[in-house]
Amino acid sequence: MRRVRFVAMGDAGEGNTDQYLVGERIAEVCAAKDDEHGPGCEFVLYLGDNFYDDGVDDVDDSQFESKFELPYAGLDLPFMISLGNHDYGELSVYWWKADYQVEYTDHSEKWTLPDKYYSFEWEHASFFALNTNEILLGWSDAEQQEWLEDELAASSADWNIAFGHHPYKSNGQHGNAGEYEGYSWLPIANGATVQSFMDESFCGKIDLYLCGHDHNRQWLEPECGVELIVSGAGSKTTDLEGRGSPTFFEDDTIEGFVWIELADDTLTGEFWTRDGEVDFTRTVERTR
Repeated sequence: MRRVRFVAMGDAGEGNTDQYLVGERIAEVCAAKDDEHGPGCEFVLYLGDNFYDDGVDDVDDSQFESKFELPYAGLDLPFMISLGNHDYGELSVYWWKADYQVEYTDHSEKWTLPDKYYSFEWEHASFFALNTNEILLGWSDAEQQEWLEDELAASSADWNIAFGHHPYKSNGQHGNAGEYEGYSWLPIANGATVQSFMDESFCGKIDLYLCGHDHNRQWLEPECGVELIVSGAGSKTTDLEGRGSPTFFEDDTIEGFVWIELADDTLTGEFWTRDGEVDFTRTVERTR
């Protein structure tokens, strides 16, 4: 049996008590899931907003230590990083701040961000790290679209999994792409470019999309065969506001993460809380 196991969470870059608690629970869950099939977790998908509120100022910024290395000192796992809007500064437009996070890959044993968007393979799955902030701003949406289409065409993996920061669908404060913040008319910031990117590149090609941005945990009903998970409660929570997207599960009361296993053609996901409790499980068969 081919098997991949990993954790995904975003919006964790606070360096606060809750980030440390989530890190401790991940270590405990991963250790408890070690078995004859292999390690309980093989890597972490880190879903952006890695450093609140204004990103980092250089590769030696002390936030790399206080908001990443120390909170996850108990985790001997590679973190596959994606970038969020706050990683481009408080105004989300300081492109050079993201460069420091790419450069930090050469300075850390667990931080993995080879480029602002990239792909990797693990067993029978291909993973695509999107840069949704640059898609939203229109900086590299066409380039990323061409890149992703080429990557998907070349992929022979059973599972194609995309991850990034901004949601396609969400019942949180930021909401659905194309009408972020509840405003479809809001220029640029409404996420129309994110919506069109995902409409074009996800349907029939991607099996699962994981994101953050909204600081809660949601497992939404699939869109055109794509499972949709929001796991943005890595260090704090914000209220769900109800944006009309049907969900199997949603919670805005406690920080946590999602644990995923891909066992041949079966995906199992578990939402865990910072207190070490499972409050939702879903199992699906690959349909693509």
